[in-house]
Amino acid sequence: MKRLFDFVLTFILFVSLFPIFLIIAFLVKLKLGSPIIFKQQRPGLSGKPFFLYKFRTMTDERDKKGHLLPDSVRLTGFGKFLRKYSLDEYPQLINVLKGDISLVGPRPLLMEYLPLYTEEQFKRHTVKPGITGWAQVNGRNSISWEEKFELDVWYVNHHCFLLDLKILFLTIYKVVKKEGIAHKSHVTMPVFKGNTARKDGI
Repeated sequence: MKRLFDFVLTFILFVSLFPIFLIIAFLVKLKLGSPIIFKQQRPGLSGKPFFLYKFRTMTDERDKKGHLLPDSVRLTGFGKFLRKYSLDEYPQLINVLKGDISLVGPRPLLMEYLPLYTEEQFKRHTVKPGITGWAQVNGRNSISWEEKFELDVWYVNHHCFLLDLKILFLTIYKVVKKEGIAHKSHVTMPVFKGNTARKDGI
């Protein structure tokens, strides 16, 4: 039922929002250049990798040694606008149609985080990741990693159709209110460096 709901609603959204999708793509090309779509490998269900799609929000500016400059430097005003209203997330509708992710679920993070999770935190990968989730409507990037993972695991233990509907409606409210976009010390979230108690017990 969840997959059917995801596919039908996402198809309707993708078709109805396609003109906006094209406008954003044109503006990204004009202001940030190519590639228009940012593609990155992320862990999905059971940690299986897939490619996540988002609109590009940063430049490729580098220092004299060829290293990328910090996110805070490369994130443009236009990029901040896209993130503020979650417009950069639109291409993830393609991921939902493909079955990589769901509309609702723990956000797919970075592949390099997988070995850093505790056994409890790794439970977030026992369901499909989502465009939005329980952590996103309860603080998003303004909360700590530990709080985010606790909320993700809570969702895994309690997820149901009515909870997904609640999260979808709360997401719309949070986007309009522009809440939780950035962490207090970072333009999005600081890098996750692991826990004292690791999943392997070390």
